[in-house]
Amino acid sequence: MHCISEDTRHGDSDDGRGQGPQRLAGAPFSHRGTPWAGIALLCSLVVPAGWIAGCATREPAPAPAPAPVRPVAPMARPAPSPGAARNWDEFRLRAAQKLVAANPGITYTGSVPEPLLAIPVLSVELNADGSVARIDVMRHPSQAKDTTQIAIDAVRRAAPFGDVSRLPRPWKYVETFLFDEERKFKPVTLDR
Repeated sequence: MHCISEDTRHGDSDDGRGQGPQRLAGAPFSHRGTPWAGIALLCSLVVPAGWIAGCATREPAPAPAPAPVRPVAPMARPAPSPGAARNWDEFRLRAAQKLVAANPGITYTGSVPEPLLAIPVLSVELNADGSVARIDVMRHPSQAKDTTQIAIDAVRRAAPFGDVSRLPRPWKYVETFLFDEERKFKPVTLDR
């Protein structure tokens, strides 16, 4: 059942006096029959709701918790290289330690066995930067003569030995190699 007639929905009806749509006494004017009726209704409800919502107080959103501060680990730095040796004794000790470090598979650091297989002695002449200029054999062993070449090769692998330019000339040192039965050596400087 329709509340209004077809004529009223389109705004064509009047009350006979030419005054437009009929309305009841005391009732507000109705836009039901006009094309703008929906828009007017929507505006009358939505706009005041927006004003009211704009006036409402909101609690501010809680600030995000600060990220935990993690301590920054210092970057690993290579160990500083030791300064130049102050004298030839200090240089010989450093050179012997470098010989062992550069030749881990053919050295030993424990006590010296009895009897030794071979004892070659080398004289190592150096350049100012610690590189090897020349190696002379001062003593060849009577047996296991191949140990002399093992010692020479070990010196070349360990070089350079560090700056010697501040040490007195000639830049030369002597090392004795104590070989055990397995053809592993220990510099005599480390056995003192």
